[in-house]
Amino acid sequence: MTEKEKRDLGMIYNPNYDPELQKEMLKCKDICFAFNQLPPSDIEQRGAILRKLLGRSGKNCTILSPFWCDYGSQIEVGDNFFANHNLVILDGAKVRFGDNVFIAPDCGFYTAGHPVKVAERNEGLEYARPITVGSNVWIGGGVRVLPGVTIGSNVVIGAGSVVTRDIPDNVIAFGNPCRVHRHLTPEELAAAIPPSEA
Repeated sequence: MTEKEKRDLGMIYNPNYDPELQKEMLKCKDICFAFNQLPPSDIEQRGAILRKLLGRSGKNCTILSPFWCDYGSQIEVGDNFFANHNLVILDGAKVRFGDNVFIAPDCGFYTAGHPVKVAERNEGLEYARPITVGSNVWIGGGVRVLPGVTIGSNVVIGAGSVVTRDIPDNVIAFGNPCRVHRHLTPEELAAAIPPSEA
């Protein structure tokens, strides 16, 4: 079994010396570098690079530089996706975003984790768990989303939060660790577009 196959099965794997994974990561980093060097006004070329880099890109996808990811092909974004400066996505596993997702500056989505056992960690072993974000979601500045987390639809995650566990639909959540503080009111949900119709 290859290291990539282990990764995709959620097993412990070693990406550090695997030629296939190293080639994919270097290609991705080169694309990110090229994207980050483009003038902000070159909207057409920036869009073309994102469509080439991402596994799926819906209509109206905007990511402001700088942006970094590990593979790119593991990232799927829906329609009307906006990410402000300094987005980092470590996409060893799938990272999926629904429609109408807005991400503030300095946010990170990390599918990668490492063993607690010192000897295994020192070998460079890691694992990857998918991250899923629903539709109609606003992620505040400086948020960190950790491996294996699902964030529901119609959610606001407050600035500075560290999201270590799943967050249900229709809530405002914040803190470290991130916790639900209240449900959205019917008035706040009135304009929400159901994910199936977005």
